[in-house]
Amino acid sequence: MSQPRHCPAVLIAAPASGQGKTTVTAALARLHRNQGRKVRVFKCGPDFLDPMILERASGHPVYQLDMWMVGEDESRRLLWEAAADADLILIEGVMGLFDGTPSSADLARRFGVPVLAVIDGTAMAQTFGALALGLARYQPDLPFAGVLANRVGTVRHAQLLEGSLTEGLRWYGALSRETAIELPSRHLGLVQANELNDLDIRLDAAAAALAGTCDATLPPAVVFDAPEIVPAEPLLEGVRIAVAHDEAFAFTYNASLDLLRAMGAELLFFSPIRDQQLPDADSLYLPGGYPELHHLALGQNHSMLRAIRTHHQAGKPLLAECGGMLYLLNALTDVEGLRVELVGLLDGEAVMQKRLAALALQSVKLPEGTLRGHTYHHSLTSTELTPIARGVSPNGGRGAEAVYRDGRTTASYVHFYFPSNPQALAALFLP
Repeated sequence: MSQPRHCPAVLIAAPASGQGKTTVTAALARLHRNQGRKVRVFKCGPDFLDPMILERASGHPVYQLDMWMVGEDESRRLLWEAAADADLILIEGVMGLFDGTPSSADLARRFGVPVLAVIDGTAMAQTFGALALGLARYQPDLPFAGVLANRVGTVRHAQLLEGSLTEGLRWYGALSRETAIELPSRHLGLVQANELNDLDIRLDAAAAALAGTCDATLPPAVVFDAPEIVPAEPLLEGVRIAVAHDEAFAFTYNASLDLLRAMGAELLFFSPIRDQQLPDADSLYLPGGYPELHHLALGQNHSMLRAIRTHHQAGKPLLAECGGMLYLLNALTDVEGLRVELVGLLDGEAVMQKRLAALALQSVKLPEGTLRGHTYHHSLTSTELTPIARGVSPNGGRGAEAVYRDGRTTASYVHFYFPSNPQALAALFLP
């Protein structure tokens, strides 16, 4: 039996979304990395964009932790493995600390990771202390590390916030709103890391700003119990899978790609925007991303459109998720009304909306087995296709996303978390 491992760790949470959790987590990661420490960062809940920023900040791959989609056992394994050689583990929470079932607080309690609360101090003084006390005491059994103020105006403002803390709550420091570190966003969240030419400058500036006010000593070590290790079966031994990966298709989970490799698959990455042909592959994976920002270039790459149609017509497996599914439709219209014809494998069209169309965790019962994942999109799709399955949200959230199938092509708005059912996932890619 493997032994428990010890590693300093905190979970960065907030009263609500938009408080600056990602900025603070990235700044902490870069601060400790610049001090020569190995920092491993995790993201609580389903998310693709925040991890891209956090990977740049820490210099290491970022994985999801989630008590439902990832599961308690897999979350335990990921933390235990990270604790083997990390000097510090940071976990960025999701939404507000207590929001959702299960919540970031549930994960913190389950693994004994103390919470570092990030509170936006804009237009706030002594009320900061009341909010901090509520977060710390709302659930008496919640491990709590302390509080960090974000978007602070002046030194005096920071002093007011710090002075408002009661009952021995620890002040971790403040991050100024004047520092040029805020990360730009668009409709799905943050801008992708590779689109920010000055990202490293922003991260180093944030780290330097924190170093001036923040306690940069390591938090106490957390004990991470050893998991039960279940080796992956070689279900995809020798299978070559072409994986779309560029500015339009980048929403992939590290754990999902790791699983494909662990099952024996060879991954061949390509760009639907720039490449003229598919790699020599048995199967094809079109993940989500921002095709609506690049649909003109995608539609003009006629050679790639033909290659994907040929792949499907040959009866080869194809899995398309969210943006990948939009790419397979007849056409996609952006918010400005520009309509572009695309692959045309699925009879239907999508139109981008300015407002959120769906956000929910999803459990989908496919003929191959049940897979878990989530849905998050700003487009509406019209099609006469009959779904083979629909997702169910464990929280009763909007969604119930349709899954379509034509031959060996499976397409849905759902972003699947592959390790939730390796056998079912392998069946989707097996020639």
